[in-house]
Amino acid sequence: MVMSLHLHKGSALSNQQTADVMATAAVSEIVSGMTVGLGAGLTAARGIHALAQRVVDEGLDINCVAASERAEDLGRSLGLKIIDFAMLEEIDVLIDGADEVDRSMVVLKGSRGAMTRERILCWASKRTIFMVGEKKVAEAQVGVSSPLPIAIMAYGVASTRKALRHIGINGVIRQDMDGRLFLTDNGNLVLDATINGLEDLPELAMGLNDIPGVIDHGLFIDEADTILIEKEDGSIEHLNRPIGS
Repeated sequence: MVMSLHLHKGSALSNQQTADVMATAAVSEIVSGMTVGLGAGLTAARGIHALAQRVVDEGLDINCVAASERAEDLGRSLGLKIIDFAMLEEIDVLIDGADEVDRSMVVLKGSRGAMTRERILCWASKRTIFMVGEKKVAEAQVGVSSPLPIAIMAYGVASTRKALRHIGINGVIRQDMDGRLFLTDNGNLVLDATINGLEDLPELAMGLNDIPGVIDHGLFIDEADTILIEKEDGSIEHLNRPIGS
């Protein structure tokens, strides 16, 4: 069960006009000596900007690892020290966004195609913090308003899609704006699947994990420690997973 919620009041002005309250809250517990994971996407980019501002203002001495090439490029351009994740066993905290969340703290990700790297960062992180706008909070469960992204290998794609249909998953292979196949940073295809909202999501996640051609998917069942929800009035709602759950 999710712990009781609390609110922090922020400015009702737009993020362009004032400090980014949600992003500032997301990076507030970071201190010198930490290694920080940087998620992919526009909301995660807000966290990257807020973190870089703290480095400038407070002289924080931190290292960062990024979930995508874009996030890495952005971090470097803002003066963050980006290091190679290959030799790190763990990181201290991951700051990321999400496509959708529900109040049981299931997170849906993958609109940027970086879910495989983001999951690896989640599992390596001592603590994970996700940021979303109020409109991205699902009334029931995630995956109804947003497609479920599934990263699949091009090798054997037809047999993988058959296996997905066997567990009730249909979808379309993602293309970019020019009609070319979208490839993740790891060179995988993404199938954007449709689900009806009646699925047992933990069971579905396990079913997807059992298909060899599926590299990863956008269902993050229990990875989130904290979810920050940006309200229309500028306040920030916190969902916190109980310790030990």
